[in-house]
Amino acid sequence: MIHHSNENTLLDDANSPDVNRKLMSQVSGDFVKVAEQLREASYQIRKRGFSDHPVFVVARKPVEIGQLLIGQKELTNEWDYKATFIDEFVQRGLVGPESVDLFKENYKNPDEYCCLFVIEGDFAGFVYIPFPED
Repeated sequence: MIHHSNENTLLDDANSPDVNRKLMSQVSGDFVKVAEQLREASYQIRKRGFSDHPVFVVARKPVEIGQLLIGQKELTNEWDYKATFIDEFVQRGLVGPESVDLFKENYKNPDEYCCLFVIEGDFAGFVYIPFPED
């Protein structure tokens, strides 16, 4: 579970230089292929009132969180993209209820950034990637 500690504060590590650059390069390269679909999904999730803070789970192997939005190879992408919300992270015990306010405070503008929860090997964390400009 993620708690408020100096070692593991919910979003302090997101986009930090310590995140494996090779991994971030792979995710960013794949993200470009699905960015417009994720932008539209984010808009629809917010517009329909499901959540003001959509999260897209990105993984190469099957994971038990979120609903599949774009499967591997569907758009020449190498990763699965699943849609979910912070509530599911809390329900599954991945994020402590006390961290929800911190998550929301640090959540970037969803019209400009996509909130990804990347799972790859030993790394699992929230990462914000800007949507490509039109």
